[in-house]
Amino acid sequence: MRSVLLALASLVLCVVTPMAQAGTVPTLDHPILFVAQVPIPYDFATIGSTFANHRAGMQQVGRGGDLYIRDPDGTLRNLTREAGYGVASEFQGAGAIAVRDPSMHWDGQRAVFSMVVGAPTEQYQVIDVYWQLYEITGLGPSDTPVITKVPNQPSDVHNISPVYSPDGRIVFTSDRPRGGPRSALPHLYPQLDEYESTPTVTGLWALDPATGDLDLLDHAPSGDFTPIVDSFGRIVFTRWDHLQRDQQGDSPSNPYEAFDWLDESADAPTAGPMELFPEPRIDPPPGVNSHRFNHFFPWMVDPDGRELETLNHIGRHELHAYFNRAFDDDPNLVEFIASVSGRVNPNEVFNVFQLKEDPTAPGTYVGVDAPEFQTHASGMVVRLALPPGAAVDQMIAEHVTHPDTAGTVADGDPVPATHSGHYRDPLPLADGRLLAAHTPEARPLANEGTTTAPISRYLFRLRLLEPAGAHQAAGADLTAGITRRVQYWSPDQLITYDGPLWELSPVEVRSRPTPPVPTRPLPAPEAQVLAEESVAPDDLRTFLREHELALVVSRDVTTRDALDRQQPFNLRVPGGTQTTGAGGVVYDVSSMQFVQADQVRGLGGADSPRAGRRPLARWMHDADGYNPAPAPAPGAVAIAADGSMAAMVPARRALSWQLLDPVGEPVVRERYWLTFQPGEIRVCASCHGLNSVDQAGQGVPQNQPEALRTLLRHWRATQQGLLFADDFESGDLGAWSP
Repeated sequence: MRSVLLALASLVLCVVTPMAQAGTVPTLDHPILFVAQVPIPYDFATIGSTFANHRAGMQQVGRGGDLYIRDPDGTLRNLTREAGYGVASEFQGAGAIAVRDPSMHWDGQRAVFSMVVGAPTEQYQVIDVYWQLYEITGLGPSDTPVITKVPNQPSDVHNISPVYSPDGRIVFTSDRPRGGPRSALPHLYPQLDEYESTPTVTGLWALDPATGDLDLLDHAPSGDFTPIVDSFGRIVFTRWDHLQRDQQGDSPSNPYEAFDWLDESADAPTAGPMELFPEPRIDPPPGVNSHRFNHFFPWMVDPDGRELETLNHIGRHELHAYFNRAFDDDPNLVEFIASVSGRVNPNEVFNVFQLKEDPTAPGTYVGVDAPEFQTHASGMVVRLALPPGAAVDQMIAEHVTHPDTAGTVADGDPVPATHSGHYRDPLPLADGRLLAAHTPEARPLANEGTTTAPISRYLFRLRLLEPAGAHQAAGADLTAGITRRVQYWSPDQLITYDGPLWELSPVEVRSRPTPPVPTRPLPAPEAQVLAEESVAPDDLRTFLREHELALVVSRDVTTRDALDRQQPFNLRVPGGTQTTGAGGVVYDVSSMQFVQADQVRGLGGADSPRAGRRPLARWMHDADGYNPAPAPAPGAVAIAADGSMAAMVPARRALSWQLLDPVGEPVVRERYWLTFQPGEIRVCASCHGLNSVDQAGQGVPQNQPEALRTLLRHWRATQQGLLFADDFESGDLGAWSP
């Protein structure tokens, strides 16, 4: 066996590699572009992890992988080697590479991917190298591949998971600081996540390679992952949502030496750790349940960063099996238990990773439900049918592989016959078949070698899925396997890997229509208010863009989706509208208070802090002076008698909010961070958007929001010189006259 593997290794190092035996691998309609990667047996913040997988250090990602293409007849070509990248020798030094995340252009003639170049050439050498974006052309069997670095991208940060956008830009995730270049904000690099304060990407970015124009589409405090562009022009991606108080900073003993900077500046004063939002994670006040929130869900956003929300407004009510109620002293509020909730979907899905759209069923997405740790982000293949306009409360999440594949089997326990291993990177093909990276391993990951000669328990190979009873399971191998012996410095130790490489991230090499760029006309009720107030939408949008603001509007915050019985749903504006879904206590709500994610939490003590900062919820302050005064509470705006709310809010910064009662106590809290774009006018008709009907059985509110009218009148007054918000804040009114 050893001689066979060595012989195969020598073949794989050649540029063109025929398959071992004709007829032993399936034929396909189109070539498959994929990544070969040196296995890393560890799963916290490494290349195969569910989160913090973006770094290029020698302990996070090995060197010696390449970009391959598998032709329909089974022939393999090493594209990076053909194009002059990578090292053919065993030792991986200055020219060594690792490759990830290929994505095809609509024309089928080119692809964009991420690559890191460089490794230490001697022991203990630490080098600064970054994942960068590259484009490859020449994918045909007789072509010479050419790889060029994408121009004008940030060069001193990690840029990964690129996709072509229908507006001509490249969308990708990056750990570039939210507010500007790393060189200008070194103290904010890296952004630390909301879980273990581990470095994370800051969100979803869009680059115009020709001009260098760079926009942040979504500021994600814990990270965005693996975007795609679907056939409708929506950017669909996975986001880690972990909006809860800092588990490394909310303990009275403070073992991590958490502290806060008072603002995001490099020389800001420091203070002890302070948490404002949401509910406490431990020791909540009487009647309030502790709040824990942690999952990876599918999201969508337009190519310009507008209309960000979970895919078709999907949430825990549609996918999860259980979560707790907010208050335990109101009998109307109940724990969410899927089996008795009355929802349509009978199948639990906890996390959603690595989504791809089915080319045979536009709006249907295949992904993976995997645990957060122990499987290199592999698990059960799932299918979600969510085309635009489809109501998620009528969706049934399909378990493509058996539900057992979503979890692991403990070492020593018998493996059920239904557990066919773990899957990741599923790819629906144009011929209707399904391809995925698969390992037959059912146990948790482990290093079955040594530190210097690691052997990953998980070996991912690309395989077609085949029927297996009511589900599907791995079938034919796509390749005969790719085996290499490589060595590289870790940098302290010389790592030797000798064995099969992981086969990951497959994409089908074919052309497809360029998706449309979505257009979003201003909804009729809001357009009518603007017309009645003589405000031209373009003028308002121009003002918002110039001041890095967005305008958010809700028509009636007292209405909530019928399935949400975990937060108060009998809501009333004092002296105004109310919406109730049951008898019992009715909660008065008089204002909406916004919080913004400021990068101000540090660890390790103020005298010698760790690098980077974690975002924390702070009362919204970047929009001070733009909303009608007086503010009911810090960062808050009043709710009008018709239940409407309107506020100018900071753009390109994660925001959340809560409804307050007349004495300032929180009643209903948002559970996600949301980002808005400069100039965006975002309308959310209800506080918790409706899938079909609200708690009273009513449809989407259609009232003309009076809070918007009040805000527009305030804005017109400032534009006419009556207030001039910027001068008003500074106290310098200049030569103003009415």
